[in-house]
Amino acid sequence: MSYLKNVDPEIYDAIMGEINRESDKLELIASENFVSMAVLEAAGGVMTNKYAEGYPGKRYYGGCEFVDVAENLARERAKQLFGCEHANVQPHSGSQANMAVYFTALKPGDKVMGLDLSHGGHLTHGHPLNFSGKLFQFFGYQVDKDTEVINYDKLIAQAKEVQPKMIVAGASAYPRILDFKKFREACDVCGAYMMVDIAHIAGLVAVGLHPSPIPYADFVTTTTHKTLRGPRGGMVMCKEKYAADLDRTVMPGIQGGPLMHVIAAKAVALKEALSDEFKSYQKRIIENAHTLANELKNRGYHIVSGGTDTHLFLISFIEMGLTGKKVEKALDAAGITANKNTVPFDPQKPFVTSGIRIGTPAITTRGMGVNEMKVIAGFIDRVIKNIDNEAVPAEVAGEVKSLCDKFPLYSELK
Repeated sequence: MSYLKNVDPEIYDAIMGEINRESDKLELIASENFVSMAVLEAAGGVMTNKYAEGYPGKRYYGGCEFVDVAENLARERAKQLFGCEHANVQPHSGSQANMAVYFTALKPGDKVMGLDLSHGGHLTHGHPLNFSGKLFQFFGYQVDKDTEVINYDKLIAQAKEVQPKMIVAGASAYPRILDFKKFREACDVCGAYMMVDIAHIAGLVAVGLHPSPIPYADFVTTTTHKTLRGPRGGMVMCKEKYAADLDRTVMPGIQGGPLMHVIAAKAVALKEALSDEFKSYQKRIIENAHTLANELKNRGYHIVSGGTDTHLFLISFIEMGLTGKKVEKALDAAGITANKNTVPFDPQKPFVTSGIRIGTPAITTRGMGVNEMKVIAGFIDRVIKNIDNEAVPAEVAGEVKSLCDKFPLYSELK
C-alpha cells in the first residue's frame, strides 16, 4: 500500500490499524470472516473502474467483455455449488438480495411471515423500522419458550391462520438446523411463496453440512461473506421460472451498475468453496462452535437451545442479571470481539440486550481448533466472572495476543 501511504496517510493508518486489530484480537462475531488473499486481490482490482449496467451479453455500455467473463463465472460457480437453476450475483448486500425477492414476488401491503428479530431473525425479515416492515405486513413466528427452538406445528398452524403471501425461513441468530421440508409444508397450506435466507449458513449448505433449501424454496438469498468466506455482497438463487422477473427487479428495479470488482471476488470465493479443503474447513467451523458452546455450558452458562448445530450460538444472561452490552464491552477490553444480541423473550431493549452471539468462522480461518476453543472458553469465563474487575480484561488481553501470534493473519500486508 505504498501509494496509499503517500497519498492519504490518514486512511493508510486506519487500514493498518484494522489489519492489526484483526490480527491481534479474537474475532467471534458470527457474521464476520477473513477472506483469502486471492479474494482480497480481486476485490481491490481494476474491475472497480467498469460500469456494467445490465447482464452479460446485454449491457448498456461497451467494453464489458472481461467483466462479462467474471460475472458468468460467478453465476455458473454458484449454480454448481448450490445446485440451483438460476443465480443473480449482482446484489450489493444480503438486504438488497432480500429486497429483490420481495419486489419480485410481492406487492406492497402483502402479508409475510418471518422469524421474530428477538428470536433470531433479521432486520429484513420484517422489523418495523426496516423497508420490509414498512412495505409489507409481517407476522413474526417465534421459538418455544421451553425449548428455544422453532415449533413447526405451531408454524404451520400460524400459516393457516395468517394466510401469508410468503414465508421467510432463515435467521441471523438461530443455532439449530432449519427443517426446510416443514417450511415448505407451511407454505403449501396457504399457497405462499417460500423464501430462504441462508446468509449465515451458506458455507455449511454448500458442502452438505446443513440441509439445502434449494429443492423446497422458490427463492434463496445469501450474503457472500460469513461462512461462505467471500467479499461483502449478496446473491439470489431461484427457480428458472422466476429468473427473468428476478433479474429485472435487481436491475433496473433496485440497482444500477453492479460492483464488478466485488462480483469478480465473489467468483473467486465460489471457486474456493468448490474445493475439498473448503468442506473440511466447514466441518472444523462446526466442530469449533460445538466445542466452545459445550465448554461454556459446562461452566454454567445458559446456551440458548442448549447448544448449536451450526457455526454460532447464543449465551443468555437473563438469569445472571447481566446485559449483553456490558459483556460485549468487557470482552472487547480483553481482546475478544463479539456482539451483544437479543435472546428469546429478552426483557432488555435491542441496544442493550440480555445476550451475546458467538461464532467460529473467523477463528477457524486462522487455523484454530478444539484445543484453542477450550482456551478461549476460559478467557470468556474469566472476563465474565470478573466483569467488574478492570484488571482482568487487561490480563486476558495479553494472553489473547499471545494466542493470536501463533496463528498469524495477513502477514503479507504488514
